Amino acid sequence: MITKFKQSKKESFQTVFFSTILVLLVLVVIGFVIVSNWKVSQKRAELNDRIEILKSEIQDLKIEKEVLEARASESFDNSYLEKEARERFNLKKPGEEVVTILLPEEKGESVEEKEKAWWNIFDW
Repeated sequence: MITKFKQSKKESFQTVFFSTILVLLVLVVIGFVIVSNWKVSQKRAELNDRIEILKSEIQDLKIEKEVLEARASESFDNSYLEKEARERFNLKKPGEEVVTILLPEEKGESVEEKEKAWWNIFDW
C-alpha cells in the first residue's frame, strides 16, 4: 500500500509538473499570437494611412495631368504660338513696329552718401 501511495504521489507530481509546463507553453504561444496580431494591425493601419496619402497624390497628379494636357492642346493653336513668339522672343509681324516702355529708375541714396551722413555727426 505504501508503495502504491508513493507511486501515485510520484505520478501526481509528474502530472502537475507537465501540466504546468504545458500551461506555460500554451500561454507563451497565446502571448506570441497576440503580439503578432497587434503588430500586424499596426502595420495595417500604417499602410491604410499610406494608401490614403497616395490616393490624394494620385488625384493631384490627375488634375495636374489635365492642366498639362490642356496646355499642350493650347500650344498647337496658332494664336498661342504667335503670343509666345511675341512675348518670349520679341518677334514681330512684318510691317509692325515694336514699342518698349522703360520704367523710371528708383532714386536711392548711395552707400557713400550714407557714410557721409554718419561722419557729419563729428563735423562741428
